[in-house]
Amino acid sequence: MRVLITGANGYIGMRLLPLLIDNGFDVVCCVRDKNRLNVPPDILQQIEIVEIDFLDAVDTINFPKDIDVAYYLIHSMSSSTEDFDRKEALSAENFNKYMVHANTKHVVYLSGIVNENQLSKHLQSRKNVETILYKGKPAITVLRAGIIVGSGSSSFEIIRDLCEKLPFMITPKWVNTKTQPIGVRDVLRFLINVPLNEATYNQSFDIAGPNVITYKEMLQLYAKYRKLPLYIITVPVMTPKLSSYWLYFVTSTSYKLAVNLVDSMGVPVVAKDKKLQDLLGLKPMTYTKALKLAFISIKQNQVVSSWKDSMVSGRFKKDLEKYISVPTNGCLLDKKQVQIIAPTPVLERIWSIGGETGWYYGDWMWKIRGYIDKVFGGVGLRRGRTHANKIDSGDVIDFWRVLVADKTKKRLLLFAEMRLPGEAWLEFKIDDNNVLHQTATFRPKGLAGRIYWFSMLPFHYFIFNKMMQYIAFGRYSKITT
Repeated sequence: MRVLITGANGYIGMRLLPLLIDNGFDVVCCVRDKNRLNVPPDILQQIEIVEIDFLDAVDTINFPKDIDVAYYLIHSMSSSTEDFDRKEALSAENFNKYMVHANTKHVVYLSGIVNENQLSKHLQSRKNVETILYKGKPAITVLRAGIIVGSGSSSFEIIRDLCEKLPFMITPKWVNTKTQPIGVRDVLRFLINVPLNEATYNQSFDIAGPNVITYKEMLQLYAKYRKLPLYIITVPVMTPKLSSYWLYFVTSTSYKLAVNLVDSMGVPVVAKDKKLQDLLGLKPMTYTKALKLAFISIKQNQVVSSWKDSMVSGRFKKDLEKYISVPTNGCLLDKKQVQIIAPTPVLERIWSIGGETGWYYGDWMWKIRGYIDKVFGGVGLRRGRTHANKIDSGDVIDFWRVLVADKTKKRLLLFAEMRLPGEAWLEFKIDDNNVLHQTATFRPKGLAGRIYWFSMLPFHYFIFNKMMQYIAFGRYSKITT
């Protein structure tokens, strides 16, 4: 069976891909940037990759034919607070045209539960996409999921941030809204069992776990599982905008995603039946079991995908590859180099930088810079990193985006996604003579950019020097070269 996945490097797509391969499917991955499809080499050898943006004009020249099943996993909620519904509709319309060219038999769309008469803009957009996809030529099966709980999911990470950081919360009234969460592993089980199942053709099914609970109860159950103190007071006067800022500053979510989430949290998300569960003989796990499995993945450093690594979590949505070539003209540099004894331990320290490990010196200064960035609408430090010592191109490390992560060539290149009057790169490289090079490059934008750079030089002197020393030697030592 030949299967196509759109959004293959997204949160669900990255987890669905190896399951499809394990089940013997011939897989085609649709991505906007093939360099960001970070999968193991053994999987890479078994798939076909097609670069395509479904928001662009339809061009079927290089699009594959004879697709049996196509998974539609495209969502734009995180990318905009205003026109994401228009983008989602356009993507669906273009997708239908590609499916005609590909002679596709069956389309599977992962949507959201939309059983209320009054829907948020986000949920209404999901419902509109359903309507568009039903107009396509292939048979369609729509899976309407509730809140998805799993390591790296936006919902789980928001709950985790709130409960781990705030023992006392003053919350808006939407925390009393009913919802029916589902574990990500159950979502994948439903997705893997519906392709070419004619009993599911041209139908929409709700998929959810067994627990109908409020958002407040979700927080309380998380705190109970983690044995954390939690006191919640609900107030009726918190406006949607204030609620969005509350989520934005306390959690790792972006402001755009926070706005759209708050807009939806006043709408009950409860399944109307369990028809597909009975049809496929699947029994979803409880919310607490989903939490337990999420923490097992985290503790074992096996988080397959995270919403934080998505491009929508940062400032730059696409064309990131144009920043891989670090400019030289009109740039300001902080260059350091030192002779090292052996590259292996140095590379391990480089590959562990950021997140819980920190930046080896002056972490409190990095945290202040992250807070300032957050105040001005940036990403701050709260995204952390998905893995403790594994890095792939496209990953997030705090307020940096990984452009190049090549351990064979001993090079790590980061690009700043913080709010800056210019553009910034940070590069670590070990040459053939075992010399470690650490280079901070800043391309200022106008006078403000130059003022910013020179005002930061005293901090750079201490931070970059000490960081270089620790990376090179595992301790603070004087750099002589």
